[in-house]
Amino acid sequence: MINPVLQSQSMFESKPFLILQLRPEDDTSNSEFEAILKYGGLDPDDTRRIRIEKSGIPQLSLQDYAAVIVGGSPFDISTPQDKKSAIQVKIEADFRQLFDQIVRDDFPFLGACSGCGLLGSYLDTPISGKYAEPVGGATVSLTDAAAADPLLADFPQQIDVLCGHKEACDLVPQQATLLLTGDACPVQMFRVGENVYATQFHPEGDGAGFTVRIHAYKHHGYFPPEEAEALIVAVNRSDTPYAREILRRFVERYSR
Repeated sequence: MINPVLQSQSMFESKPFLILQLRPEDDTSNSEFEAILKYGGLDPDDTRRIRIEKSGIPQLSLQDYAAVIVGGSPFDISTPQDKKSAIQVKIEADFRQLFDQIVRDDFPFLGACSGCGLLGSYLDTPISGKYAEPVGGATVSLTDAAAADPLLADFPQQIDVLCGHKEACDLVPQQATLLLTGDACPVQMFRVGENVYATQFHPEGDGAGFTVRIHAYKHHGYFPPEEAEALIVAVNRSDTPYAREILRRFVERYSR
């Protein structure tokens, strides 16, 4: 059953953006949604928001939407299968079915952090803790292919991003084009086909949103709990305008 918080008609002549969220806490989910709206240049009426952390992905027709955006979660794909909760197993299975359509049809998609891991796993890329990154800012570099990508054209060679993850893609999926890379985590952004994107970092991230997440996840193994206040100070000093521009360009491109 679709969560009732959420649906509305698009103000665009085109279709609404489908925003799928996996965060179980109301404050982190709402903060993430508000940031997607703010930095994507979206109104709530431009979207259909579904929180899937309790019941998974309902039956959908992608033809009803302009694009799909997926955010982060406290789930780890690399958790042994027998240690995953029933809802995590269902969500991962639901995404495999959704990606069958998205990848086949080259349907517009932007997955951040967990969204990146879910897509990478679907594409048979190993996901592990080898390239985990601490919560905070990181600097990533554009690849040669990035210059021709509409979400990254005219960017400087390096940009700052906000991230924090216990796992990542070990390798670039064979079907994908690497767009952004980093020293600590080589697979930072990739594209499949022309319209399917994934970022390991959070393009919607800002100090306020990360403050909410740091409080919520300080006992989830991302960092020692006693470091929470110092991390909050650090993320509120970070500015990541180019990362947020990726989200804005994605929305602009597919709202036409």
